[in-house]
Amino acid sequence: MNLTSVSSGSDFSEYWVDSFLETKGNEYFCDIDIEYITDRFNLTGLNNEVDRISYVIDIITDNSPKRNPREFQRIREQMEAQARYLYGLIHARYIITSRGLQKMLDKYRNGDFGYCQRVYCDLQPLLPIGLNDQPKLQPVKLYCPTCEDIYNPKSSRHGQIDGAFFGTSFPGMFFQTFPNLVPPHPTKRYIPRVFGFQLHEQAKLARWQILQRKKLEKKLLQNHIDIASGPGSYIYDEEDEQEAAGNEGYNKGSVKGLPPPMEGLQNTRA
Repeated sequence: MNLTSVSSGSDFSEYWVDSFLETKGNEYFCDIDIEYITDRFNLTGLNNEVDRISYVIDIITDNSPKRNPREFQRIREQMEAQARYLYGLIHARYIITSRGLQKMLDKYRNGDFGYCQRVYCDLQPLLPIGLNDQPKLQPVKLYCPTCEDIYNPKSSRHGQIDGAFFGTSFPGMFFQTFPNLVPPHPTKRYIPRVFGFQLHEQAKLARWQILQRKKLEKKLLQNHIDIASGPGSYIYDEEDEQEAAGNEGYNKGSVKGLPPPMEGLQNTRA
């Protein structure tokens, strides 16, 4: 749609959705089909969240039947915050539909949500996620499917978006729909050192984590689940794992004050 100004002194464009999506800070949102917004079934329960919901829907869809244009513009200005709020709530429902997932896929491929800053994730594209499905509780976070962790958005504008506008289920639904996009998981990790020697507690924890992962891999292989290739597989760094487990001199206890690789693991986290 082309944006056409209603009047030279107005901050609003002719098409409300276009104006909303082009506002700085709203880059995470996708364009919701008007048919989805006007289908009352998709709005079930939202009348408890938004007052005068029929007016707000008319604002979002630029529908002003039997209303004076000046009066509609005045209502639009008064209820702009409500319209943005309702759009966000509908957005959380829309992006887990087939149409919504496809639109978010395009944004994911374009890197609209940013990239993971963890070095070993190799600029993996992120996905927005809410930590709670109830609005006004938590701001949106960004989920990395490689390290399977969440991060705060870099922009303060994005950091103010309500997490409920994306919901807790979106990344899971996304990768269920597009399993070929599940990235391999790198086993390479950073281990703190002092003068080249691994720190005792961190090294012990790293060995324990590697041991637990290998136990899991063994169970998966016993159940004939391929972990060496395809979506969700592991990228191994043998040199790094051997170093984390302890080199030859380390195993022999040549580094003063550090235990053998498997010593004391029962005292670490379960």
